[in-house]
Amino acid sequence: MAVDVTVIATSSLGDRSYLASDGRVGIVVDPQRDIDRILYLAGAKGVRITHVVETHLHNDYVSGGLDLARITGARYLVAATDEVGFDRTPVDDGDVVPLSDALRLRVIATPGHTFHHLSYVLDEATGGDWRPAGVFTGGSLLFGTTGRTDLLGGQHAHALAHHQHASARRLADLLPDGTQVWPTHGFGSFCSASQADAPESTIGREKQANPVLRLAPDEFVTDTLAGLDAYPAYYAHMGVANTAGPAPVNLTPVTRADAAGLRERIAAGEWVVDLRHRKAYAAAHLAGTVSLGLDGPMSTWLGWLIDWGVPITLLAETPEQVADAQRELVRIGIDRPAAQATGAAERWAAEPGQLRELRMADFPALAAARAGDAPAGLPAPDVVLDVRMTNEWRAGHIEGAVHVPLPELPGRLADVPAGTVWVHCGSGYRATAAASLLANAGREVVVVDDAFAAAATAGLAMADQA
Repeated sequence: MAVDVTVIATSSLGDRSYLASDGRVGIVVDPQRDIDRILYLAGAKGVRITHVVETHLHNDYVSGGLDLARITGARYLVAATDEVGFDRTPVDDGDVVPLSDALRLRVIATPGHTFHHLSYVLDEATGGDWRPAGVFTGGSLLFGTTGRTDLLGGQHAHALAHHQHASARRLADLLPDGTQVWPTHGFGSFCSASQADAPESTIGREKQANPVLRLAPDEFVTDTLAGLDAYPAYYAHMGVANTAGPAPVNLTPVTRADAAGLRERIAAGEWVVDLRHRKAYAAAHLAGTVSLGLDGPMSTWLGWLIDWGVPITLLAETPEQVADAQRELVRIGIDRPAAQATGAAERWAAEPGQLRELRMADFPALAAARAGDAPAGLPAPDVVLDVRMTNEWRAGHIEGAVHVPLPELPGRLADVPAGTVWVHCGSGYRATAAASLLANAGREVVVVDDAFAAAATAGLAMADQA
């Protein structure tokens, strides 16, 4: 039968894993740490997992590959040149791995995202010969872009960018235009140099659309390095965990905290994170908490903002939401939250004075307030704070705004000028997180809960360059 490839998306991190099979045996490529999703899928399809494959030692999440291989008895394919602290099946450039009478893998060295990165061509048997169905490219050739080359340190970024260019060209030269491209990164992941522009692709499409296959090496390297922005601080811990060999996860419920316990944790300087939507947080929340709703990339921003290892308590409306957050957090190595609490915000306060509101507005309201005609109930802005990333700021920002990217804000609260702060980002999600940090520091703050594209339409003067 024809090869079946199922995408297992982890949208919160912008990554994809894959289960590929011939209907009987299957391989899993770049699995996330919560492997129950994969085991369920394989069981539903009646597929026995015989091989687990890593394209590289990941920098943006903790892999589930080792645990999945242990549970299923599958062979665990990892680059022979990667020095790891666990047993694996070492593979290298040119190796051919038989999977069944119908499928095989060919290993291709594609350094660039990392020094030892591998891609895997999935061949299917057709008429007595082998035909490439697709290629698992990990962080090498992505949809319309490539994996970033600076995650192993800025000193390697230039050399790895040259490798990335050569690797992409090698894949394009080796494979027919109709070959499917199955990348791991590129769907919001900070491992991608830019973001995917399509839900699927082929080698032929990438030849037409991807700069790495259209630019000369030096031009590609220059453009790639110029476009890189900061990446999450927790990445520093992911490669270490994946090299050592991650432990199995524990997703059982964590300890419940009552109102008194929450107050103690906040007083002790621990992180108490409110997972509700930002509008619910604005209406009423426990003073001292931080807003990171489950409707956005909660784990990415939390892992980036915290001091690694600090106790984290989760607040949500339902136990199911806490469970979802636990699942997201184990993917980046935050294994066990310190505590949880669910229900209405009123249940989390030991006394009414501990509940706080957060004022929200939009860009037309900011324009009016700047013109001296603030809407009723809203204070005039002394400071407009932009917490978007540097590349977003450079592409255009409000004249006179102060720029502090959200990941830098916990350490730069003193850099925000005195007075009432109106804070914005690209949508409102990061701005609400920033506002909660500012309010916890005693600042008067208003959240601009609006799409940044509305700023110019609202009549706010814009600056095109930093």
